[in-house]
Amino acid sequence: MSAKFLIEELTALADNEQAAFLQGFFKTGKGQYAEGDVFLGIKVPKTRAIIKAYKDMPLHEIETLLYSEFHEVRLAGFLLLVEQFKKTDDTDKLTQIYNFYLEHARQANNWDLVDLSCRDIVGGYLLDKKDRSRLYRLSLSSNLWEQRISIVSTWMFIKHLEFEDTLRISETLLTHKHDLIHKAVGWMLREAGKKDKSVLIAFLERHSAAMPRTTLRYAIEHLAPNERQKYMNNKHKDK
Repeated sequence: MSAKFLIEELTALADNEQAAFLQGFFKTGKGQYAEGDVFLGIKVPKTRAIIKAYKDMPLHEIETLLYSEFHEVRLAGFLLLVEQFKKTDDTDKLTQIYNFYLEHARQANNWDLVDLSCRDIVGGYLLDKKDRSRLYRLSLSSNLWEQRISIVSTWMFIKHLEFEDTLRISETLLTHKHDLIHKAVGWMLREAGKKDKSVLIAFLERHSAAMPRTTLRYAIEHLAPNERQKYMNNKHKDK
């Protein structure tokens, strides 16, 4: 279960052409949100298939993966954490993985790394917990990726018809400057609306005029055309 062997297996599959495409798609250029990130050019299904042989890798070896310069190696580390979290019902092990994940959360330094890991680990761990204050602290972080974790993790609550944390964190992040947060907030509001339309409508009635355009467009995507137009008009009136 050595990180070294997994890294060697992944790097052997490097595809320069695909890597160049991914480095553009994930905004790795100078001044962009993932500046300097390096891709091997491996698609996610292939990475998922490879990690199956390493599912029992100890956390200290996974830590090596999370600090790799290569995006896909970090992804492999986070996917292994998800698999280990989902496969155990040992309370101590779940807590250990949750704490380990948050300790190294800033290594999930792109939106795909966040989205493919936090919903199961953070959302899954907190689902039956009354104290979810850690999410609110993350929402106030100075780190973009921790802030995205705070809202995307609520997907698990939405799945179980719990909306309060999604709405409160959305309000906290509503004035955020970054497009990746605008998209994440809109996505979670849309998911809440799919489960209970009245929850989304109530939020839109309060906030649609002040919401970033991207957030609003994501949130209203599944509403009827006349409803979408109403809230887009509210946005125009605010201007």
